[in-house]
Amino acid sequence: MASRVTMTAAAPSLLSPAQDLLARLERTIHCRTGGRISDLRVESINEGIVLSGRAPTYYAKQLATHAALTELEAQELTNEIEVL
Repeated sequence: MASRVTMTAAAPSLLSPAQDLLARLERTIHCRTGGRISDLRVESINEGIVLSGRAPTYYAKQLATHAALTELEAQELTNEIEVL
């Protein structure tokens, strides 16, 4: 069974290291894409990170990938953001 952690809206000092990473990823992606990813979800599944949501262009999806990669060390990244 897959292990899944999702980002929560808790105070930073109350977050586990995994939740802190997800929150950082979400903030970084939001800033770097100018908020162009709607319904953005950042999840940790097993040893990897999965991005999902909707983007108006392939470029916005690509920006999300590059933004996430700047925060990741050894985790695998899967970008499932849908381009509308």
